[in-house]
Amino acid sequence: MNREAAAQHAGAIRSSWTTRSGWARRLADPVLWGTVGAVALTAHAAVNARRLRRPPADPPETPVRVSVLLPLRDEEHRVEPCLRALLAQRGVPGLEIVVLDDGSTDRTAAVVRRIAAGDARVRLLTGVPLPRGWLGKPHACQQLADAADPASEVLVFVDADVVLTPDAVAAALAVLDESGLDLISPYPRQVAAGAAERLVQPLLQWSWLTTLPLGIAERSPRPSLTAANGQFLLVTRKAYDAAGGHAAVRADVLEDIGLLRAVKRAGGRGVVTDGSTIAACRMYESWPELRDGYGKSLWAAFGSPTGAAATVGFLGLLYVLPVTTALRGNRLGLLGYAAGVAGRVVAARASGGRAWPDALAHPASIVTFGYLVARSLVHHRRGTLTWKGRRLG
Repeated sequence: MNREAAAQHAGAIRSSWTTRSGWARRLADPVLWGTVGAVALTAHAAVNARRLRRPPADPPETPVRVSVLLPLRDEEHRVEPCLRALLAQRGVPGLEIVVLDDGSTDRTAAVVRRIAAGDARVRLLTGVPLPRGWLGKPHACQQLADAADPASEVLVFVDADVVLTPDAVAAALAVLDESGLDLISPYPRQVAAGAAERLVQPLLQWSWLTTLPLGIAERSPRPSLTAANGQFLLVTRKAYDAAGGHAAVRADVLEDIGLLRAVKRAGGRGVVTDGSTIAACRMYESWPELRDGYGKSLWAAFGSPTGAAATVGFLGLLYVLPVTTALRGNRLGLLGYAAGVAGRVVAARASGGRAWPDALAHPASIVTFGYLVARSLVHHRRGTLTWKGRRLG
């Protein structure tokens, strides 16, 4: 080989290695993987939004006997809109409302008595002291289920901060019947007024629309494929009893997800559905309320501190890293940021939320969420978590 040919050969080798090296650097770029992940999850959210079961606008009257179960603890200032909405339900002549005052220290029971005003559909119970090994919400729900009319075919659990439309129960029953499922969780529209609420609350629907394959979750018996919200939840009495009721989740902070998992383990099926047109909920009205509310439960949402760290890190890779590089002119990072914003818009439109301009702050939402997770883990480890005067975990 002459010198000229040798030089050309060496140049080709160097060029090949340079090309390979360039591709290797690109494939090792975390911004690339973050952007690819954000695009993929947004596409998945769009598919889920089309598959999401939605309630009918004009549900038929149902002959099904239903017990609406309302657990209350220190809800004097919240219960009136909720209870009045329950009393206004139509299309469900076989409806009863069972209310449990779970050791309230305010005038919750008096407000219930005033609103019910002798309505025969309403029964007000006084909760018994919390037994060892139980958390407050599961214990209250179990007492309500035990007190429900034995003839009731469906149990409907509602939280005090939820306001239903007049056709909500009938519409949800229509979805339950049409789907053939044992449990559905119609996700209420989350009302968010303050800045902190608008940063954090939209992540609720966004999280399961983005990550949970709804079609598979509905058919699969795997308990891990679940999402549910105890704000508004319907379960057949047969499936509830077969699952062991709330006794099966007596120590679960996330008792709603736990109940659906118990139903699946017992051979039933269930899924989260859209409830944004039939129910609304404002969970928190201030930053301290929101911070403490999420503090009581986020530590339990990921299985372990390692799982929590991995989840927050993954979200940071997908939704925070790209925008930090986009600010320095990285076009790939800009694409990743746009994909994250688009995912929030998809979730907002699918669940009755506010898309603009809130979706633009998605990276800030993820950072705030990471802080809330870390704070919850720290307080759980210290044993300082409480909720409504009761120690948790």
